[in-house]
Amino acid sequence: MDKNTIWAIVLSTLVIVGAYLIVPLVTGRSLIPEVEVPVETTVQAENNSADGSTTTITDSIFNENDAVILATSEDDSSQIKSEELITINTGCAEVVFTTKGGDIISYKLVNHIDMDTQEGVQLSDNVNEINRTCALALGTADNKIINDIFIYEKIDDYTLLFKKNFIVTDKTGKKSSFTLGKRYTFKPNDYMFKLDVMVYSPDGTGLDLDGAAYTLRTSPQIGPHYDPKQNRYENRQFIAYNGKKTKKVVLGNNQFKRYDKEVLWGGAAGKYFIELIIPADPSIWNAAFYSSKIEVENYANAQGLFERRGFTGSEIVDSYNMYFGPRNEKDLKPYNMAENNPWNFSGRLTESLQSSGWLSWLETILKWCLEMLHKIVYNWGICIIILTVLLKIVLFPLSVKQTKGTMKMQALQPKLKAIQDKYKNDQQRLQIETQKIYQEAGYNPASGCLPMLFQFLVIFAMYNLFNNYFEFRGASFIPKWIPDLTVGDSVYKFNFNIPLLGNQLRLLPIIYVATQIISGKITQVTTPGADQNGMNMKFMTYGMPLMFFFLFYNAPSGLLLYWLTSNILQVAQQMIMNKLTAKGKIALKDSPKNQKKAPAKGKARK
Repeated sequence: MDKNTIWAIVLSTLVIVGAYLIVPLVTGRSLIPEVEVPVETTVQAENNSADGSTTTITDSIFNENDAVILATSEDDSSQIKSEELITINTGCAEVVFTTKGGDIISYKLVNHIDMDTQEGVQLSDNVNEINRTCALALGTADNKIINDIFIYEKIDDYTLLFKKNFIVTDKTGKKSSFTLGKRYTFKPNDYMFKLDVMVYSPDGTGLDLDGAAYTLRTSPQIGPHYDPKQNRYENRQFIAYNGKKTKKVVLGNNQFKRYDKEVLWGGAAGKYFIELIIPADPSIWNAAFYSSKIEVENYANAQGLFERRGFTGSEIVDSYNMYFGPRNEKDLKPYNMAENNPWNFSGRLTESLQSSGWLSWLETILKWCLEMLHKIVYNWGICIIILTVLLKIVLFPLSVKQTKGTMKMQALQPKLKAIQDKYKNDQQRLQIETQKIYQEAGYNPASGCLPMLFQFLVIFAMYNLFNNYFEFRGASFIPKWIPDLTVGDSVYKFNFNIPLLGNQLRLLPIIYVATQIISGKITQVTTPGADQNGMNMKFMTYGMPLMFFFLFYNAPSGLLLYWLTSNILQVAQQMIMNKLTAKGKIALKDSPKNQKKAPAKGKARK
């Protein structure tokens, strides 16, 4: 530590302590306004490090400016008037701060429009008097946020400092003072910013309230605003990265839970946007929590809260890299390597992306195909249709094999039913006779499973891709009908809500259900051995499409466009295979490989 820093700390401490003793005698007013801390605690005498050992902070980790700024000898209450708002525009976001707590009350992404408000997407949603973005609570996560007015200084166009003096009284009645600072630093046209939380304790007692110094939180809710009751295809998640992979917890209603596993960085996310808090030193964290507790106007939170462990000593500076922005690979990937971003930050932020888990490889292939198509056709809706057609062509041989197996099975049903009745009390003989029937027909029951399994894998990967692909957001297919592929289409808006459906008349779900019924009818008429009047067949033909109508009514139009195109192609495919079957090009019975040739006509047997 250099000589100037030592003198700054010593002189500042003398001024604060002297003023603390003299000012009340002269003016009757305390230098440092007392703040009631919700949790009574005994101040710890030592600082607990990550390995469980105890150390005393001796060397200052402030630079000269930090020490002078925080160890102010002025009575900050004399400078505090009323709440003020300060705005910083980075080119990516318009951020509005309040001097109340030194918190963020608005964080609008200027390059991403909310289709409902036609303004920038508001990441700092559901802000209120008891919960704000980047707010601090002294002590543990269940304590209330700091609601006092801070002094602020706008250091430059992209740097803002908030500070305030506090007194903490422990349960023994002992008082200790400290100064709290929050410094926000932004870069032009960048979604990441830096938050430094600084605590200066002149008497060296530090800040330890039941094992925690403070709790830092994300926004109460991430925009755009959504109704979890209406939009089943949207959710809110708690994100936690442990150094190897990212865990995602889908938040339910009215939750407040501790996340018991290791967290190196974490945050909260919606389908298309995310807020991440990445500490420079993860060992300072005591615990992580996630919350969706209903606080105001029946709108649930979706929030990550991170406790900083308590400390003793003179001062700390905790640095956090904060990413508030789109949840897409293009914007997150630069932060994986230091040379690709202005912060020289290196971290696996792309781990926080949506994925199909073990099907992510297939999703990556499909995404690449979709992006290649978009370089030729500049309409994402048309790209979805073309990709669906190409997939149907590629999978056609498997579909033929599956259909062939299904038709064979239907044709064998009368024989199978007969031996089931005949040998119902002899399972061993029933199994033998069943195998004989399969061998005579050249049918393998497992032959239809693999084609069906592969097609299901493709469907699941396509579902996740089309339901979460960021580029679909705001992408128009047909203006005034499907202006955004990530929400349902709309042809008319009612002045009232229809149960389970909402207030929009949507055309895509109606067409989708109609194609489902047509496909079912064609399958019912052309499948040999099918029970035309059976309850199962009627349910598959009419019941399932009706159920899908309610399930998929508010589905993203991009997803429905894929399903609708797939259904239309399935109908055409079924008709083609019916013609091929009728012409004998798809035989229902294969000749066994080792089948003996029949004797020639007219040739007598010996």
